[in-house]
Amino acid sequence: MKRVLLKLSGEALAGAQKTGFDEETVLGVASQIRTIVDEGLQVGIVIGGGNFWRGRTSETIDRNKADQIGMLATIMNCIYVSDICRYTGLSTEIFTPFACGGFTTLYSIDKVNEAFAAGKVVFFAGGTGHPYFSTDTATVLRAVEIAADAILVAKAIDGIYDSDPKVNPEAVKYDEISIREVVDKKLAAMDLTSSIICMENHMPMLVFGLDEPNSIVNTVHGDFHGTRVTAD
Repeated sequence: MKRVLLKLSGEALAGAQKTGFDEETVLGVASQIRTIVDEGLQVGIVIGGGNFWRGRTSETIDRNKADQIGMLATIMNCIYVSDICRYTGLSTEIFTPFACGGFTTLYSIDKVNEAFAAGKVVFFAGGTGHPYFSTDTATVLRAVEIAADAILVAKAIDGIYDSDPKVNPEAVKYDEISIREVVDKKLAAMDLTSSIICMENHMPMLVFGLDEPNSIVNTVHGDFHGTRVTAD
């Protein structure tokens, strides 16, 4: 692989505390990103906002406003993880689909490719910039736009199951499944809109648990213990 889009779960970055950041976890992630970048891989990153906000669970405020808060949560996450990556010696740049003062760069594919060419790790914050679209959708859109070879989905669970393993202790994990099966069975790899975009654009995914030691590096190197979602 030459270029990948890494989707990080905000909840996974919070570690056992479930909210905010667990610095040891984030340092471990940044160290792994440094390893694969040093090996020549170009890395784009999208981070969910679940460690701060899950707007879909709120019924007391307008859905548009709830989703806007979620977009800001992803920006906070990207600023934090980006700076930890800088601490490890990486060069980074954060892009958002809307103006965000001096914190980020306004998204454009030309500027993104310039950042990749300069050896930077590229963060895509703020989702799609529109309500009713998740960070899953932003992940797939950016992966397609940057012509990524694959999406690496680092989650709080270690793959895709036939049902929720947190609820059903008998849930069975898939080692490999096609994106069409994911769509047909409405499995929770990503939301349905995102899975359909993957299917239409033949974008493969590797879904794995972030808490497995060295999981990002191992996945890139082919030592993979999650669920492989094939493009066909």
